[in-house]
Amino acid sequence: MNTIKNVPARVLSRRPGHSLEAEREQFDKTQAMSISKAINTQEAPVKEKHARRIILGTHHEKGAFTFWSYAIGLPLPSSSILSWKFCHVLHKVLRDGHPNVLQDCQRYRSNIRETGDLWGHLHDRYGQLVNIYTKLLLTKISFHLKHPDFPPGLEVTDEVLEKAAGTDVNNIFQLTVEMFDYMDCELRLTESVLRQLNTAMAVSQMSSVQCRLAPLIQVIQDCSHLYHYTVQLMFKLHACLPADTLQGHRDRFHEQFRSLKNFFKRASDMLYFKRLIQIPRLPESPPNFLRASALAEHVKPVVVIPEEAPEDEEPENLIEISTASPVEQQNVSDIFEQTFGPPNGVRDDRDLQIENLKKEVDLLRAELEKIKLEAQQYITQLKAQINSLEAELEEQRKQKQKALVDNEQLRDEVEQLQRAQLESSRTQGLYVEAEKKASATEMRYAKLKEKHSELINTHAELLRKNADTAKQLTVTQQNQEEVARVKEQLVFQMEQVKRESEMKLEDQTLQMEQLKRELEAKKEELTQIQSSLSHSKQAGSELHSQVEALHAEKDSLRKSVSEKECELLSVKGLIQEKELLLNQEAERSAKEIRELQGKLMEKKNQEQSLQQKLLNDQFGMLQGTVKEAENIIQDAIAKLDDPLHIRCISSPDYLISRAQAALESVNSLENGHGQYVTNMTDATGLVAALAQFAHLAADTIVNGSATSHMAPTDHADKLTETCRDCGHRSLGYLNELKDKQLLRQANLEDVRRTLQGILQLGQELRPKSLDIKQEELGDMVDKEMSSTSAAIEDAVRRIEEMMNQARNKSSGVKLEVNERILNSCTDLMKAIRLLVMTSTNLQKEIVESGRGAATTQEFYAKNSRWTEGLISASKAVGWGATQLVESADRVVLHTGKYEELIVCSHEIAASTAQLVAASKVKADKNSRNLGKLQECSRNVNEMAANVVASTKSGQEQIEDKDTMDFSGMSLIKLKKEEMETQVKVLELEKKLENERIRLGELRKKHYALAGVYEDPDEGEGKPAVAPRRSILKKPPLAQKPAYPLKQDCELEQHDGVFQARIVNF
Repeated sequence: MNTIKNVPARVLSRRPGHSLEAEREQFDKTQAMSISKAINTQEAPVKEKHARRIILGTHHEKGAFTFWSYAIGLPLPSSSILSWKFCHVLHKVLRDGHPNVLQDCQRYRSNIRETGDLWGHLHDRYGQLVNIYTKLLLTKISFHLKHPDFPPGLEVTDEVLEKAAGTDVNNIFQLTVEMFDYMDCELRLTESVLRQLNTAMAVSQMSSVQCRLAPLIQVIQDCSHLYHYTVQLMFKLHACLPADTLQGHRDRFHEQFRSLKNFFKRASDMLYFKRLIQIPRLPESPPNFLRASALAEHVKPVVVIPEEAPEDEEPENLIEISTASPVEQQNVSDIFEQTFGPPNGVRDDRDLQIENLKKEVDLLRAELEKIKLEAQQYITQLKAQINSLEAELEEQRKQKQKALVDNEQLRDEVEQLQRAQLESSRTQGLYVEAEKKASATEMRYAKLKEKHSELINTHAELLRKNADTAKQLTVTQQNQEEVARVKEQLVFQMEQVKRESEMKLEDQTLQMEQLKRELEAKKEELTQIQSSLSHSKQAGSELHSQVEALHAEKDSLRKSVSEKECELLSVKGLIQEKELLLNQEAERSAKEIRELQGKLMEKKNQEQSLQQKLLNDQFGMLQGTVKEAENIIQDAIAKLDDPLHIRCISSPDYLISRAQAALESVNSLENGHGQYVTNMTDATGLVAALAQFAHLAADTIVNGSATSHMAPTDHADKLTETCRDCGHRSLGYLNELKDKQLLRQANLEDVRRTLQGILQLGQELRPKSLDIKQEELGDMVDKEMSSTSAAIEDAVRRIEEMMNQARNKSSGVKLEVNERILNSCTDLMKAIRLLVMTSTNLQKEIVESGRGAATTQEFYAKNSRWTEGLISASKAVGWGATQLVESADRVVLHTGKYEELIVCSHEIAASTAQLVAASKVKADKNSRNLGKLQECSRNVNEMAANVVASTKSGQEQIEDKDTMDFSGMSLIKLKKEEMETQVKVLELEKKLENERIRLGELRKKHYALAGVYEDPDEGEGKPAVAPRRSILKKPPLAQKPAYPLKQDCELEQHDGVFQARIVNF
């Protein structure tokens, strides 16, 4: 048998002090024994009784702490069979154990992963299976932690599935993909196991084969639920998305369906599974998701676990009374005597009987839960069958309705045929009339024929008479003319009668042919109508037979439904009988429990005494913390008067951060104090908060004293007194915590008020440049950068307008000079615009790389000095662009000076250099945007130099230089002119010196307003004192001088100009 190494120290360190500890020790012993018997190196399946005890242990302690405390000591790397059985037991514990098992297993994910990776690199048959099994377990843990609506057993109702999927199609899509991945892991394990069995040509009754097949029972249970859920989700997706989008989902489902169907078919044929699990049957073909009505045909596969047969071995007692060693019996007797004392000097084993009864009650409860679960599963199966029968009945009803509709259609067709038959009878009557007309026409034809024959006879007689008359011509010549005239008349009449008879004959012939054609058409229509009528009668007879068959099938379905209902009623009766037996058993157990409760009341007294001892220990721990906190704060107060501490200085910003942290610790201390007052058995929260408060309060007092050393006198005295008052208030609160009577009324309001005073003083001591709220700095940066870009765009537009005006109003040399100056100004504006855009990109890069998890506003607030530098530089660039445009406008209109344009160019170059310096402070030296910004800065300097050059050359072209002709002047006049010129030179030098002094004062004032100037009279080591916020206000835009700047190498002390220092923000 496998042994468990590295037993946890908490298990080994227990000593049997009372019955609860003995019970716990016995529980640990039982769990260790069950784990050792379940997870061993024997190539045999895990016995169900050992796994059941481990699962009951998780329900007993409401977690898997004991299981993992022993499991991590198993030598898993030494045996692949041991690792395989460990995965099997862990799978059962996840499915059937306490819900808290999932959280406990999450803590040991790394152990599971390392075991799988180890065996995955080795060429071992079980090792490869262990690698796949660990991936399945990790996937299972991750899925159920992400979707807590699905328990590890995967058994939920359709309502819970609808709630988990929600109405968002993206959530349904993602959940379907995760379930597909889950199913792939399950099927991969089955395929690997069955592949090894096919290679070995194994029999399922062999223990080595059963060792591999045993975990597939849990896989079958998981796959049946996952298949049902994926079908439901696929129908929901097809109701929301087009079919082409889900083609990949359908292909993946069909592949899983074929694999799962083959697995279920092979498992059903194995004898090992037939006595352990009832495997459901899947349909022959996968559901048709393109037809929404196919969802009603889907039947949920239900897995049924039959009642377990009694095992060969006798179940071991949870408490081994008879086999206990004499030392253990002596320990149990000592425990009983220590708890109750020997009754009348005689020992008894009632405690052990009580423990045994408790274990039996727990087992009975577990059995009861199992029976209820099986009954619920059976009811679920019957409900599924009822639902399928109802679906079939509904389908039959639909077919019946369809048949009725078809019958109505056929009746309409029969009526149409009857109407057609009536029309055919009328047509037949018309045919009879046509025949009568034809007979009448034939009779007329016969009469005309007779008349024609009569005419022919008459014509023959006339010819004979003509011959007779010709003979008689010789005799009767007198009547010759008359006879000739009669002859002509007769011939004409004969021809006329002949033509009329021929015409009538032709008309009669045409009418006869037309009537014959109409008669033939009517005969064909009559035959078609008769054939369609016969077909309709035949279809009606067939439909009548189908309706009769449907009625018979409906009657049979009703009979089957009634039979199923009878079976359901009988099953419900059996379930009620079982519930009645279970209730009787529960009542008997409750009686036994009530008897045991009387004995447990005596132990509650001991618990109360232990509770009081716990209260005293917690209060003692609190007092130790209070004493240490007093020492810390007293040491901080002592540093207020310590002469060695005078040399220490601190910034107002750091003091504000310390005061804010101390105020937050005051809130935590209030919460901890409230929790301790509510529950005095746990002082850990108050102790932790008190320690944090003591250190932060002392840190605030020390930094307040250090800040006062560099503050003005009034603020320094006030800050020192506030820090001293904060320390005394804190000591007063700690003194209240020492007394049990005053502990509940202890209040931190005075301490909070003094800390807020320190915070307010720190904010007053901050430099004036920080007047803007820190949360507004980020918005102000974006606003200033956008306003600068807008100013530059406006400057470019105005320069273009000025160029158009110059072209219209000037010509010649002036037009050439103006165009050259304005073109150079336009190039300078474009270079500045490119520099501002590059600076904006670099600023975004700095913020994204430096802010971490904080927001952009929090990053700007944290680096407020750097942010203000950016704002100042951006303002300067925008101001310089505006001034350059105005100066160029005045130069073009001949109302300004060329020197103004040169000074503005120098100012723009200096402002862009300030913007580049402010951006470069926090940028990465390898940043591409920083390189682009430096290149843009050089380009701006070149464009500014071009503006200066074009301005000077234009000035030289425009201004007329008087030729100095002194030929007509006398010596005395020349001397006089020389003296006057020297006077003008001295005046101009004096004026230049005064203007330089004024320039120095202006710059000094500008630096003072910016908060970076230090008086040269003060020592270099003494920091500048921030001005009062109520006196000095930050101007909206710094006013720049309108005179050319000197280079740094040209600055002299007598000019009153101090070189600006770049402040590291």
